[in-house]
Amino acid sequence: MSTRPEPIPEGYGTVTPWIITSDTARVIAFIEAAFDGEELGRVEQPPGKIGHAEVRIGTSIVMLFDTPFKVDTPAMLRLYVEDAQATLDRAVEAGATVVTPLTDVQAWGDRVARLRDPLGNLWWLQERVEAPSPEEAMRRMGEPRYLKAMEQTQVMDAPGLA
Repeated sequence: MSTRPEPIPEGYGTVTPWIITSDTARVIAFIEAAFDGEELGRVEQPPGKIGHAEVRIGTSIVMLFDTPFKVDTPAMLRLYVEDAQATLDRAVEAGATVVTPLTDVQAWGDRVARLRDPLGNLWWLQERVEAPSPEEAMRRMGEPRYLKAMEQTQVMDAPGLA
């Protein structure tokens, strides 16, 4: 009689995102340089393609593979970090393009920046700086300074977003 394993393998969360790209090796190198990612493994498929790879970023695992699709399918990922400005600077050094500069604190307590990696994936960097109650966050939503910070993250006319 065998025992049933845990429903979620150790190290994984309930949801695991996939990044599907035309150059997975390049995205892995970017994640390692920009976010201190750690490649956990890859399955290479000839000719020079990655059929499956996994990278740990902090406490999360992201899966990746080279696209078999005829159209690009960029991912949109939110990444909580301890220092959003330092992470944004490192990501730019690793080849990212800033889509949204680091905002002031949002109504819900995060500072937010957005960047596009070299293959078009959009990363939301978020740094938790306050922990307002749900009621306080909703109240803040009507204040001009928080509205301005929110508007900054909703601009979609940055390069590659139109």
